[in-house]
Amino acid sequence: MALNNFPDLAKLPTSEKVLLLEQLWDSIRGDEEKFSVPDSHKKELDKRMEKLVPNSLLSFNELRNRVEKRK
Repeated sequence: MALNNFPDLAKLPTSEKVLLLEQLWDSIRGDEEKFSVPDSHKKELDKRMEKLVPNSLLSFNELRNRVEKRK
């Protein structure tokens, strides 16, 4: 399925596409149990979690401040 198959949707302004996307996500919320995560993905997440250094992540405010300083 491609956006080209829905020419009316393709013509929508970005703001309306975002609203439509939010509605689509809301419509599938709760269906997570119908989709399984492959074991390879779970293993990769476990490997990444093992490499994660505690307290090495930035808060949103810290990240925003760093980005602002670069401007």
